[in-house]
Amino acid sequence: MAFTVTPRSTIIYPTCKYSSPPSKPYSRCGFSIYCCSIDLQSISLASNISGRCELVDLHEELVSYRKAWDLQKAIVKEKKVLIETNQEFPDTVIVLQHHPVFTLGTGSSEQYLNFNVQNSPYDVIRTERGGEVTYHGPGQLVMYPILNLRNHKMDLHWYLRALEEVVIRVLSSAFTIKASRLQKHTGVWVGDQKLAAIGIRVSNWITYHGLALNVAMDLSPFQRIVPCGIRGRGVGSIRSILEKDQAFNNSTRNEMYTADDSLLIDFAHRSLIQEFSEVFQLNLEPRLLSSSSSTDKE
Repeated sequence: MAFTVTPRSTIIYPTCKYSSPPSKPYSRCGFSIYCCSIDLQSISLASNISGRCELVDLHEELVSYRKAWDLQKAIVKEKKVLIETNQEFPDTVIVLQHHPVFTLGTGSSEQYLNFNVQNSPYDVIRTERGGEVTYHGPGQLVMYPILNLRNHKMDLHWYLRALEEVVIRVLSSAFTIKASRLQKHTGVWVGDQKLAAIGIRVSNWITYHGLALNVAMDLSPFQRIVPCGIRGRGVGSIRSILEKDQAFNNSTRNEMYTADDSLLIDFAHRSLIQEFSEVFQLNLEPRLLSSSSSTDKE
């Protein structure tokens, strides 16, 4: 399956403020591209944000895991060719939601599955990312950065901590949720609940796979596995954290608590893009998938 990306001339600066709610997405090749109205007067780019990054924004769609995986590998392959020919190229980040699926890392053990693989409720896919088993499904925002670490920092520990920092900032700035890291476990936590899982692959210093942030999803499928192979700790979501906190002194949190799932996802999505831009010092440029992409989202 061949994938390419087609550039658009419009640049969205994620550090801007939105002058109006996002417009309805338009579709091409079975994918949805996010459009919004931007107050150009309020754009304020930090002076140290200079890198370029393609934004493939599919967050309004449910995309099959295999299709997204193929897309990542195709983009990585393209970037490797450009490296071999000493050509410059932008980074890429893909944002989407998946159909329900369990995924395993390269060395994942099936002992962390609480069901027979031959009778799984959803697809079980083994990938080349790091980490143990996890679940993806509707209501979870998945971000796949495809970055050339030569232009950032050639340090995988730094990269993992930077991905965690993106999520920690999103939870703090958008939802006033105080999250943290755990010394022995990659990811982002609120108490004993994991809100964001991270699993990456790096090839020739090009990253792919990435992070998954639980926003407003059904958490019950996690009961069928030992998430990330970590026993004795739970999995949470932004929605579940807000519902547990009944004492709202902040009007923004109160608004988020009463918002329906789609609005909560939209709010998290905008914050995720902005914080990613700031942490990695990148300007995001929207990209469309070309018509050569399959229209089959399953």
